[in-house]
Amino acid sequence: MAKKTETKQVILKPKEKKLWFTGLLEKEKRFFLENLSVLISAGMDLLSALRTLLEETKSRRMKKVIANIISRVEGGEALWRSLQAEGIFPDRVLTLIRFGEESGRMAENLGLVNLQLEKEKMFGSKIRTAMLYPAIVLPFTLLVGIGVAWFTLPRLSDVFSQVNVPLPFFTRVLIDIGNFFKIYGGYVVPIFLLVAINVLYFLFSFPKTKAIGYILLSRSFLIKELIREVELGRLGYIMSSLLSAGMPLISCLKSLSESTSFHNYQKFYLFLHDNLENGNSFEKSFKSYRSSSFYMPVFVQNMIISAERSGKLAEIFDKIGKNYEGKVETTVKNFSTIIEPVLLIIIGLAVAAIALGIMMPMYSLMQVF
Repeated sequence: MAKKTETKQVILKPKEKKLWFTGLLEKEKRFFLENLSVLISAGMDLLSALRTLLEETKSRRMKKVIANIISRVEGGEALWRSLQAEGIFPDRVLTLIRFGEESGRMAENLGLVNLQLEKEKMFGSKIRTAMLYPAIVLPFTLLVGIGVAWFTLPRLSDVFSQVNVPLPFFTRVLIDIGNFFKIYGGYVVPIFLLVAINVLYFLFSFPKTKAIGYILLSRSFLIKELIREVELGRLGYIMSSLLSAGMPLISCLKSLSESTSFHNYQKFYLFLHDNLENGNSFEKSFKSYRSSSFYMPVFVQNMIISAERSGKLAEIFDKIGKNYEGKVETTVKNFSTIIEPVLLIIIGLAVAAIALGIMMPMYSLMQVF
């Protein structure tokens, strides 16, 4: 009977997995890992460390998760399986914890997990920082443009329609736009905003279609280089840390594919994983993947190929990670420097066009008078 009960619990757990994974905050999960690593490094056994965390944790959600983990560990279950049942960490983190338990390097591997999460947070923040300025300026500019077209241009259209002077072409265009928004603005603007919000949601949030948005970003002119550098930095520190922890190369590549949000890079990493699992080398895998140089520069490929032959993959991946981490810093600064004047020029041209459309007929009126 006891075996049947355990089987039933395992079957029911996937429903809880999604709930807890989305319910817990990142800082709560980081608190758990960081402090568990410190307590175990200090010589405390696993159950004592978990009970200490249960007492120190303020979050009710996290308390419930830790209590469930303690119950499972007391029942003889491994820590990584207990965490898997609660669903608070992705598989690549669980794999590293599992290797730590099996090799007796729990504290060291928990430290590596913390380092990975910190690096991922850092790289993610770099992309968000680069996109922050255009993400604020472009929607604000769009709203101002809609406001001008909807409220200002119709009034100007009424004024200019009563003037018996030839109007410049651009002014006539502005008048037509104003008349259009005067008649249809109440329908067009809400529909446009609704469509824009839905397009952004399906491109970057909806699980089944967000891969399209990430592909578009990774192919875009200004940001594709930043994304490649971020991915190579991620490749370097994940592969070096996992290989240093004693994880097999195939498992490292699997974890790497799970760490990225970009579908095309995930596909590339899975291709490498499958090829190496079938006994191929990095050299043959790179050559057989079309446009592999788009995802990984040839000189980086050559470094990995040489390291594979010499047995120094962990050291080379560490160098790649550090090298591209520095490049990301530079690219983010350059991106902000480039994008700011470009956006200002676009906004300036739009303002100048509207100003000219308004001022040119006024100049004609002054000549008449």
